[in-house]
Amino acid sequence: MSISLSSLILLPIWINMAQIQQGGPDEKEKTTALKDLLSRIDLDELMKKDEPPLDFPDTLEGFEYAFNEKGQLRHIKTGEPFVFNYREDLHRWNQKRYEALGEIITKYVYELLEKDCNLKKISIPVDATESEPKSFIFMSEDALTNPQKLMVLIHGSGVVRAGQWARRLIINEDLDSGTQIPFIKRAVAEGYGVIVLNPNENYIEVEKPKIHVQSSSDSSDEPAEKRERKDKVSKETKKRRDFYEKYRNPQREKEMMQLYIRENGSPEEHAIYVWDHFIAQAAAENVFFVAHSYGGLAFVELMIQREADVKNKVTAVALTDSVHNVWHQEAGKTIREWMRENCCNWVSSSEPLDTSVESMLPDCPRVSADTDCFVILKKNSIIKHSMALVPAGKMWCAEVRCPAQRGRI
Repeated sequence: MSISLSSLILLPIWINMAQIQQGGPDEKEKTTALKDLLSRIDLDELMKKDEPPLDFPDTLEGFEYAFNEKGQLRHIKTGEPFVFNYREDLHRWNQKRYEALGEIITKYVYELLEKDCNLKKISIPVDATESEPKSFIFMSEDALTNPQKLMVLIHGSGVVRAGQWARRLIINEDLDSGTQIPFIKRAVAEGYGVIVLNPNENYIEVEKPKIHVQSSSDSSDEPAEKRERKDKVSKETKKRRDFYEKYRNPQREKEMMQLYIRENGSPEEHAIYVWDHFIAQAAAENVFFVAHSYGGLAFVELMIQREADVKNKVTAVALTDSVHNVWHQEAGKTIREWMRENCCNWVSSSEPLDTSVESMLPDCPRVSADTDCFVILKKNSIIKHSMALVPAGKMWCAEVRCPAQRGRI
């Protein structure tokens, strides 16, 4: 007869419960505490207490992956696509490995923005001290001096950073499907200045300092016997907690704290900050936005806070699967009217491209992106057309295909 590892670990608790269930009120209270402990123990995690160390390479080469000439991530030796389930039955470890690879790809995309797209990395806040937390955006050389037109790109929420639409698409499809690079290159080729926002870079993480709590026995006037009892209970409680933590989180990670970046602590704050310090100062007569998902919400919030300036400077806005809500965000009538004339939201739909899609919100038109949201985008399909002409001679960020609605970000 075989006994599982989890049964061996929990056996002493079950025996203890059986012994104390026959006792009085105090024993029943202990039983309740033990039941609570059992309810919080994740048996799957118990079985994974011997998982490999959470130490992963810090380069693509270390992972034995590289992007080929088509921009696809492939294994250096086998040529196979990325495999998530690298170790069977170790989902937590596999997820951590995926996240570590994702961080490397984020840095890789930053390098592409500078080397392949010739963008400059600009630190913000612009007046930051050497010691305070900082973020950054990317701009073309002529972003502030181009007299004609400026393109501004805003990605959605989640783990994506500047230059990305969807990390999952980068890893599972290719760079063209998951990054903003095709948009940037097309814009530059057609004479646009470019600014790439970084709305999810809101804080830096540092290790949480250890707080040394002074023992109650050092500062209390309680009798020695009572202090000893309290200290004993405290030690037993800590022992039980450590036992639980040992198996719940076998490789306990460092406790981290977040230090928010001044005036950039949220996507909405970031959009307003970049507007005030860069876009509003740009010489371009016409400014165009392409905003995906939560980026659309950030744009609407920018418009609410800077309505007159936005109306004066922005010519057109292409939204893709935008999650903005003019009611919840309390956008006024004049903003809604402007959005109807100057914005368009391409949404996930099985209808043909540009077919009108019904909306319950009285703001910008919603049209089909000619996609099924349950199928990952095919290679090179994120852009059908870009920046075409519209009536009245205005340049329009039109016919932009949704960049990430078929892939989880």
